[in-house]
Amino acid sequence: MPPKWLRAEFGVVMERTGDELRGISCLALEEVAPAKQQIIASRSFGQMVVTEEGLAEAISTYVARAAEKLRQQGSVCHAIHVFVMTNQFRPNDRQYSNGITIPLRDASNDTRALTTAALAGLRRLYRPGYLYKKAGVMLLELSSGAQRQGSLFDPAGAGTERSGSAMAALDALNRRFGRDTVVVGSAGTHKTWAMRSENRSPRYTTNWDELPRVRAN
Repeated sequence: MPPKWLRAEFGVVMERTGDELRGISCLALEEVAPAKQQIIASRSFGQMVVTEEGLAEAISTYVARAAEKLRQQGSVCHAIHVFVMTNQFRPNDRQYSNGITIPLRDASNDTRALTTAALAGLRRLYRPGYLYKKAGVMLLELSSGAQRQGSLFDPAGAGTERSGSAMAALDALNRRFGRDTVVVGSAGTHKTWAMRSENRSPRYTTNWDELPRVRAN
């Protein structure tokens, strides 16, 4: 299609896409993805959660996911936001949705410290008698771990060093033996609230056990 027509009908982005297809480079590629400014981990539950313990398991699991991504990009966070909500598509149920931001005393990427802060926020959010459908966490105010400000209560940085060693060991074990091989205790083991995946497409490119099999007649 003529470039001028593409711009007139669809805008400059479509015109540039057309140029790219013609071999004219105009959209720069990012060879190194920039560090994320915030990290979110959230899922809808496979079944309604009523108890605070069930929500704590989900929140702890989501914190672990977010903290792993935080460490992968070499960052620390200064605050964590926690939110819970019921199912707005069930109008006959009592509805409740709320969130809270918990500032951290010291910037961290330690799953244990972030879980402690998140669960403290959950205790303030939780209301009994509701059917919760979704919860999540958001890591905020991210900065480089290499430029972390020292703590007044840990001037030598010994605590930070121990934390880094513990998280490195945790990540290494989970990479080698599979996700959730090592988790914090509050994440639980059964996870009856986990999102259902019966209709998920096979993961041909990431899971050996789900590779298609060819049978000879």
